[in-house]
Amino acid sequence: MIPVLLALAGLALTAPPPALTAPVPAPAAESAPPPASLPSLPASGETEAEAIQSVAARRVADWIAASGDNRSLPYIIVDKQAASLFLFDARGKSRGRVPVLIGVAVGDDATPGVGRKTLAEIGPAEKTTPAGRFLAKYGLAAGRQRVLWVDYATSVALHPIPTGVSKKERRRQRMLSPTIDDNRITFGCINVPSAFYSRSVRPLFQRKGGYVYVLPDTKPLETVFPRLLVQPVMSGGAP
Repeated sequence: MIPVLLALAGLALTAPPPALTAPVPAPAAESAPPPASLPSLPASGETEAEAIQSVAARRVADWIAASGDNRSLPYIIVDKQAASLFLFDARGKSRGRVPVLIGVAVGDDATPGVGRKTLAEIGPAEKTTPAGRFLAKYGLAAGRQRVLWVDYATSVALHPIPTGVSKKERRRQRMLSPTIDDNRITFGCINVPSAFYSRSVRPLFQRKGGYVYVLPDTKPLETVFPRLLVQPVMSGGAP
């Protein structure tokens, strides 16, 4: 089997991502930012409309809630343009929102074959976080480390900031900065705060996985999520 590389962490894939039946040990990552540095989290039970401010993200959340597209699994909405992540449980209740780090390059498609390249072979224009709807599950990477695979074929995963990245990249500072322009730094993976990952993401996704909806940079929202075209009819809204 040709190794597939986890673009951000530089980990060679060793097995397809199985659904887990036991708790997953927390991955080695830098210590969590101080709680005061994290954005405030919505109260338990908050609805999508109350948690999401982005028009595009709210539209996707409304569609998921109206259609049951998450199929009774937890789900995440990643708004690349706002460098933000919204987490929901299987019933659509908000479980938090945090800033994220995403791929350096603006774009919505992964370069064909990028998952088989080494980090040194990946060019700047190929470091994209692909847009779309993904069934995410935990699986093994090199060193038998478990990661939440978002797009297994292109080695895009969701995880905390790895400890092995250069300090010159200042990933934590970028994540906590008030601007979103500096949140593009990864090879395509989605970095989240370590504490949020271990406290909120892993407990929801570790058993059966869930869906990750990555909003586009440049493509129309309906192109990435065609089922949005029938959302007004389903929700009773105007076209």
